[in-house]
Amino acid sequence: MITIRDVAGESGFSVTTVSMVLNDGPAANRISPRTRTHIWKIARRLGYRPNLFARSLRSQRSHTIGVIVFDITDAYCTQILRGIENYLRPSGYFPITTDLQNDRSQFRRCVDLLLGRRVEAIIAIANPVYLDTGLLAELSERSIPAVAIGRELKRGPVSSIVVDNESGTRQVLQHLYELGHSKVAFIKGPKFLIDSQQRWQGIESFAREVGLQIDPNLVLEIKGRNSTYVEGCDLTEELLRRRHEFTALVAFDDLTACAAIRALSKAGRRVPKDCSVVGFDDLPGSAFYNPPLTTVQQQLEMQGSLGAEIVEGLIRASIEKRAVVAKHRKVSPKLMIRDSTCPAPRP
Repeated sequence: MITIRDVAGESGFSVTTVSMVLNDGPAANRISPRTRTHIWKIARRLGYRPNLFARSLRSQRSHTIGVIVFDITDAYCTQILRGIENYLRPSGYFPITTDLQNDRSQFRRCVDLLLGRRVEAIIAIANPVYLDTGLLAELSERSIPAVAIGRELKRGPVSSIVVDNESGTRQVLQHLYELGHSKVAFIKGPKFLIDSQQRWQGIESFAREVGLQIDPNLVLEIKGRNSTYVEGCDLTEELLRRRHEFTALVAFDDLTACAAIRALSKAGRRVPKDCSVVGFDDLPGSAFYNPPLTTVQQQLEMQGSLGAEIVEGLIRASIEKRAVVAKHRKVSPKLMIRDSTCPAPRP
């Protein structure tokens, strides 16, 4: 391994001078640009890499941030992870990611593993079903900043980032209303999910404002712990069996929306000519479905970047002995209008 001493011997400068340049601290500004350029040129030619472990021992800082995801294969998590990575890369922090694999019993173990590696903060991507906010609060009591993405925590020491679910579904219903749809079917999310409640509040709020009647016979609810393609098909088929006319269908999420399109097509209902369909999430494949899905984009990468920005600020406040105050952000969603919606068919 090439060391600072090797670079010093090759460049002709002292170990102290080379160390100041390669550590790129405030002291490096006292050295002439010409000298700094020469030392860096030698270092690159020799293949010098900083010893981050030794640097951490000297500074008592790891420059790492722990990231807990509920399922690393889930597109929701991967998009947030990209946002976290994109923000942290130029900042000098390195994320250490651990995957719960949808096993809630692993949450404390994963936190302990991250703390054992001296991470300076933790970002938790919330499971729709479970997030141990009490454990995250314990971290804050130990002066370890924590941010939850996907779970609204209005009070307490843990920072949080969520999408404005209510705004998203208001945009959906407004879009359909402006296309002339007055007979709209709905597949709601599971009752115990806060996202489900917030999205339905957005629907009801806009409907009241414009005087749009919601037919209770055209409202079904996902019964499982989370949405599945099979249940999305089954619920759409149930709506069709009820024989209450509808020209548009609003699904809880993209997976359910794609299942609804499949069920409608099997029943001979053309999307969007006979029935418009809207989802919520804007998963990577949604734009390439047949037809491309109109949906609500949660700005997941933005949520990840914002989470990383918040923890960086909290770490800085802690180092500078300033008050560490939890921050709560609500991200505005964006309606992505594609080919699965069109004007309501004429009677």
